[in-house]
Amino acid sequence: MRVLALVTDAFGGNGGIARYNRDFLTALAAAPGIENVTVLPRLTPQPTEALPPGVHQEVAVYGQLRYSIAAARAACRTQKPSALFCGHIHLAPLATALARLMRIPLWLQVHGIDVWTPPSRQVRWCAERADLITSVSRYTRHRMIGSWWGGDPARIRVLPNTVSDKFAPGPKPATLCERYGLAGKKVLLTVSRLATSERYKGHDLVIKALPKILQQHPGVLYLIVGDGDDEPRLRALVASMDLIAHVRFAGGVAGSELAEHYRAADVFVMPSTGEGFGIVFLEAAASGLHVIGGNVDGSLDALRNGTVGEPIDPRDTNAIAAAVCRALEAPTPPNPSSVEAFSQSHFSHHVAALAEEFLDCKVPIVPIRAC
Repeated sequence: MRVLALVTDAFGGNGGIARYNRDFLTALAAAPGIENVTVLPRLTPQPTEALPPGVHQEVAVYGQLRYSIAAARAACRTQKPSALFCGHIHLAPLATALARLMRIPLWLQVHGIDVWTPPSRQVRWCAERADLITSVSRYTRHRMIGSWWGGDPARIRVLPNTVSDKFAPGPKPATLCERYGLAGKKVLLTVSRLATSERYKGHDLVIKALPKILQQHPGVLYLIVGDGDDEPRLRALVASMDLIAHVRFAGGVAGSELAEHYRAADVFVMPSTGEGFGIVFLEAAASGLHVIGGNVDGSLDALRNGTVGEPIDPRDTNAIAAAVCRALEAPTPPNPSSVEAFSQSHFSHHVAALAEEFLDCKVPIVPIRAC
């Protein structure tokens, strides 16, 4: 069977959704009964890396109308798809129209804040007609069902992120220690985009907690990996608090260097209030770091309610400071095996089982109903 995947970005893309799409599409292409997966992205910010077997990615198409035309052409080729995957709810109207015209099943992926509140009437109508919906976390599924979902809750399954085996403990890289001046320091780390729209990540709260942390651990440095339009505000906050000597802005980091940046740190902290899941928590834990995250969103799924990392009130700078100090004073390093449940082998097995159920129509195709 052939699958057409409509996604925001995947291979060559940045961020958690792109990473999730890459992992999902790789696992889907390897699932029994899947001949190939054709991926049509809206964005491809970086050169595309080598694609996994069975995956073909089209050139990114910018612009809503041009993308819709390209998707229709991809769907109507000689070897038309047997199923359609939609990687973001904002693409649901287009995906629903194509799936119904071709009478093929539709698999919709949802992530986090994109579905926590009711979408437009059109998007909601289309989403509720997807044959299978996978959510990155129990929290997102719960918020979606509780706030607007009008379909059968059984059609929404949880398919959490997976963590690559390239993230593993190791010595602090000398090149990064020299680049950022980390030698002899205890390093706190946050990895995420610095976007104005994603201030819920909590960088500013970690910065505000630093003076309390420095009282007990004066040699601490805070390394911020990521870039975006909110960086000037964060830099200004650091300067206003006289913390320039204790904060490093690494900017955007290539995927090939990301694992080394985790190994350069001691504690990963991201007190987010808006995570759908938070793959970075798993990457940090797999790298042998102590992990601290929020307790009010999908972070709890990634933290496994305290097994992978410590959940704290993400709005309380005192709680952040106390958790960081506990981590820095812990007598033993954390056990990276805590993320085994999120291994790629487990993820691939889960995707294959869902694909078999979906393509065998054990998940019934939802008929078109009046709005």
